Amino acid sequence: MADKATSLPRAVYERELLRLQTELVKVQEWVRAQGARLVVVFEGRDAAGKGGAIKRIAEHLNPRVARIVALPKPTERERTQWYFQRYVAHLPAAGEIVLFDRSWYNRAGVEHVMGFCTKEEHQLFLRQCPIFERMLVEEGVLLRKYWFSVSDAVQQERFRRRLEDPTRRWKLSPMDLESVTRWEAYSRAKDEMMVHTDIAEAPWFVVESDNKRRARLNVIAHLLGSVPYHEVAAPDLELPPRPASTGYVRPPRDLQTYVPDHAATL
Repeated sequence: MADKATSLPRAVYERELLRLQTELVKVQEWVRAQGARLVVVFEGRDAAGKGGAIKRIAEHLNPRVARIVALPKPTERERTQWYFQRYVAHLPAAGEIVLFDRSWYNRAGVEHVMGFCTKEEHQLFLRQCPIFERMLVEEGVLLRKYWFSVSDAVQQERFRRRLEDPTRRWKLSPMDLESVTRWEAYSRAKDEMMVHTDIAEAPWFVVESDNKRRARLNVIAHLLGSVPYHEVAAPDLELPPRPASTGYVRPPRDLQTYVPDHAATL
């Protein structure tokens, strides 16, 4: 199967991933220094590998600069708002990066396919979305959009592994499994979405994600290549000498409650 780790040796993957993550830190410092605003949208089918890619991108970044936005289903109040309104609240200020783990494109995908919005709401979204994104770009926001493409066979295998792994079982919901029986409906919805929202100002970039390692490296490398960053000179720092003791005495250990040494029992 294409997702097997043998298709890209772990040592090669980890070496290149670290190199790319080091460059992402440079992007972060450039964003801070320039006061730039970077928005990266991650979309795709369930189990396509979006979460893993986002995790590797954010792994070494400052959470005060780069944050992940993964919104739950809208509240009753949010349902009465302009559709894009709750997403606007999470857009970055100057010097910030926002990684959307699913985004306003929920309306073009799951909401449309599962009947959570009306046909009129869906069509309104397809008309308004390009306008909304052009407004972001005109405002100076750096907007990048990635669609993670996974084959039906690999998705099925990933679902099976999640069902059997107690540490990943939470990633599956009845709605995720519903996507198996609605594969073609999601395909048609994605195709229609692309027709309306693959615009010159904010194009879609498709990430082949049957192999997770390759997908992660490919999306990070592309993101780096799409941002006009440069290395920002770091301030000169020097570790100061520890001052001489002034007579501080630590309180007795039995006055505090310590975490039991579970490791000692192994």
